Amino acid sequence: MVEYKKEKYWSKYAYDYDEGVDYIVGKDIQKTIIERLSEECDIGEVIEFGCGTGYYTKVIAKNARHIIATDLSDEMLEVAGTQLKEFQNITIEKADCESTSFPSKRFDTVVMVNVIHFIENPHKSLQESYRILKDGGLLLLVDYTGYGMKWFEKMKLVIRFLKKCGNPPRYAQTNLTPDRFNYLVESAGFKVEQVQLIGDKTKALYLKGRKK
Repeated sequence: MVEYKKEKYWSKYAYDYDEGVDYIVGKDIQKTIIERLSEECDIGEVIEFGCGTGYYTKVIAKNARHIIATDLSDEMLEVAGTQLKEFQNITIEKADCESTSFPSKRFDTVVMVNVIHFIENPHKSLQESYRILKDGGLLLLVDYTGYGMKWFEKMKLVIRFLKKCGNPPRYAQTNLTPDRFNYLVESAGFKVEQVQLIGDKTKALYLKGRKK
């Protein structure tokens, strides 16, 4: 039942998801995220959790040998299949980041964009990421946050979100701090190499970690 509710929440936004994100957070922060992800070279065999429509999958595909792009929503995966059909190194699968059937030490890189702050048990998803990463494997996390935003910019963002999506899940961490982000990742066993607040009006946290 819990899994169904998670899937249902995101499925209803699938067909205009990208336009909704543009409206809520703006294109500038997305451009900044794209630029940062583009700098991650030679990321090998990648799994992306919460790929949504494949918006950021296209970016990381350029530097990956192969990507398994996953989401919990069938509708999101349907849109992603259309958006990513020209990429020969992308496979689309349905998966829950908190529990997968992938073997241990399978992947070189785990990518999650706009996922950690919106799931009920981020520690469980990070433990699963640790399990399926090879030793020394790379963890790339990006999450929007109200932390560091000016009060009036934050209020405008909240209003846009409420208009587009209604109330967020009760467990959402909408003001995730660098310290909290760092703690979540380290408590799952990773070594954090970098955690940085990026963006101008709208903010996001960009974190790089390694499996010890």
